[in-house]
Amino acid sequence: MAIVTVGIDLAKNVFAVHGVDAAGKPVLVRPSVSRDKLLELIAWLPPCLIGMEACSGAHHWAREFAKHGHSVRLMAPKFVAPYRLSGKRGKNDAADAAAAAAAGSGRKRNQQGGQDEKPVS
Repeated sequence: MAIVTVGIDLAKNVFAVHGVDAAGKPVLVRPSVSRDKLLELIAWLPPCLIGMEACSGAHHWAREFAKHGHSVRLMAPKFVAPYRLSGKRGKNDAADAAAAAAAGSGRKRNQQGGQDEKPVS
């Protein structure tokens, strides 16, 4: 299926990318993408929504992604944090990218820690 939402965990040298389809199923999972390859990967994707935590470098990347036809949603970390997995395995770059994709898509979390099918209105 087509990728509709991509979450990116920004860092200095290595980024995590998590893309989901309309049903919320992971389609593109890249836990380690180098800085040199990130723009190439995003340019290859069809136009979609990209969610990222707002930070000092996020605005630069948002402009670069918008040049390729993507719509970008920057979110404060406090709005992404509820989507992260809890516990010892919940805080890593891949989990942060998945949380950014979920928060960017507007899907709310259900009681089991997954995502509901209905977007938040």
